[in-house]
Amino acid sequence: MQSLRANFLRQMRVPVKGASWRFSSAAPHPDMEEVTDRVLSVVKSFPKADPSKVTPSSHFEKDLGLDSLDTVEVVMAIEEEFALEISDGEADKIDSCTAAINYVSAHPMAK
Repeated sequence: MQSLRANFLRQMRVPVKGASWRFSSAAPHPDMEEVTDRVLSVVKSFPKADPSKVTPSSHFEKDLGLDSLDTVEVVMAIEEEFALEISDGEADKIDSCTAAINYVSAHPMAK
């Protein structure tokens, strides 16, 4: 009986009032360097972007020559890369690598 109880308690997670906690199986939030590398990788792999022009400060339209539809596709690829959903209002604000990096690094659900 005691081993059954011990096994049950190991599997059970009980939130403590006032404590902040996360599921132990959740992936940690990526740090700024990882977010930057992954965003740049997504943008570099976009067919219409010249990878040699992609930097953390690249503007999608001014520096990379992407139009609004291309920008939507890049934002969708970033959503997929980080397993998150970006609202239309927020997506409209993402017009550069800097904006994408800042958004993802601040998003609590980015993986």
